[in-house]
Amino acid sequence: MLAMYRILKIPSPMSTFGYPKPSLSAEKVSLQPFLSPADRVRRAAIFMSGSGANAEAILHALQADPHPQLEIVALVTDRPTRSRTHEIGAAFGLPVIAQDIFEYYRSHGQRRVTLATAEGCEMRNRWTDALREQLVPLAIDFGIFAGFVPLCNIAGDFPCLNVHPGDLTVLRDAQRYLVGLHTTPIERAILADHDALRSSVIIAEPFTAGGDNMDSGPLLGISAPVPVHLQGAALCELRKIFEARPAIRPAKGYGDQLEAIADENLDRLKHGGDLLLFPRVVAEFAADRFALDECQALHYASEGTWRPVQTVVYHQDAKPRTIPR
Repeated sequence: MLAMYRILKIPSPMSTFGYPKPSLSAEKVSLQPFLSPADRVRRAAIFMSGSGANAEAILHALQADPHPQLEIVALVTDRPTRSRTHEIGAAFGLPVIAQDIFEYYRSHGQRRVTLATAEGCEMRNRWTDALREQLVPLAIDFGIFAGFVPLCNIAGDFPCLNVHPGDLTVLRDAQRYLVGLHTTPIERAILADHDALRSSVIIAEPFTAGGDNMDSGPLLGISAPVPVHLQGAALCELRKIFEARPAIRPAKGYGDQLEAIADENLDRLKHGGDLLLFPRVVAEFAADRFALDECQALHYASEGTWRPVQTVVYHQDAKPRTIPR
């Protein structure tokens, strides 16, 4: 159901990582908020699979907030023995919810963790149900996918923010182009001769068969540009490497020069993009600065008004800049 939001008048003092929570005033605009109305601190869980750099950036930003309106209530992982989840949980005094996806598939007679088959999708739903049972008591308002690898339909239970290593404003044939897993978004940007990369934060969509819709959710924000470094390689040679690749990506990657260059740029984008962008979008999301209209188009609370936007650009130590729709 659509909520009736009014034109905003932003109060002070600031809260939630330094962002004020919008208040309501005169003129009505029909919007659908992402979060249910609540006069309390929002509750979120961070989902992670690896090093946890994005999780730590969000937790440090929250610690530095003198008036926090967001509480991280747990860390969630699908890889309890391969990730730093328990280490980070101990450092920040947070409980860890672990649902090992590899062990779950093995214990149910599956050799591969995949969404490429109907059986694999059914197994993913069952794994998600087992995880869901552990999350219900936490009463989570939204999830934060901070390097969370497995697609799962937890994203259908509550909003889940996901950081992605590609500029999702870039379109080709009216579709988002810099999408995909691993280094694919970076490689596509390189091969298209882009001179810069950006990270994006989206609302994750529940997966469909094959996971083809994974980068299709509302685009809340993009980072400032991070220059592409080709490490002296010629673009024409990188394109030849791409054309010579096998049709199916090997389990351990291609192991070629294009992938190596993309990996280095991916690391640079994490530090120049993800780690600066993600905490700020999380803060503004918790402060109810994003909503959708009846056509599912994004609106952003800026300068006292809900504004229709394509997305919001976040530069370090600068005011967010909206991209008009």
